[in-house]
Amino acid sequence: MTLLDNVFELIDLRSFSNLWFWIALAVTWSTVSHWVLGVPWDMAMRARRGHGETAMADFEDMVRINTGRLLYVAEQSGTLLAGMMAFGLSSLAILGFVYGNEFSQALFLLGFPLTGVGLLSLRTARHIRLEAPRGEALVARLARHRLAVQMIGMASIFVTAMWGMYQNMTIGALG
Repeated sequence: MTLLDNVFELIDLRSFSNLWFWIALAVTWSTVSHWVLGVPWDMAMRARRGHGETAMADFEDMVRINTGRLLYVAEQSGTLLAGMMAFGLSSLAILGFVYGNEFSQALFLLGFPLTGVGLLSLRTARHIRLEAPRGEALVARLARHRLAVQMIGMASIFVTAMWGMYQNMTIGALG
């Protein structure tokens, strides 16, 4: 085997039979559920447990900063970002499910649910700006958001696993 064969074996574009894809999927959803609106979840837990006055103040400041940042980006370039995301996801869906490109299918199955998480984050950020919850109410709001993100993640992993098994059985039967 040449070096080029080794590289292509390591970076196999048959995503659903590749361990690296499944590691990336797990790391992605783990990271997304840990960083709730850009705030690490352990910071929320420290604030909830009452580790000093500064823990809650730091948590509230972090949520305020990240909420403002998220809403600013949405207000300034939300239409452009929505168009780019729609184009990218549509391209991946067509390449993947119409033309049978497995790599595009994998990217779509990873990106589409993350788009839902992004929209959910915008909704939560708007609620936080309007209601201005503080203390335990803010932690509870982020906990509900995190639970919804985890539900989306579980559904995404399930659908991706089912589609991946189907693809591997289909290609295994053909090959």
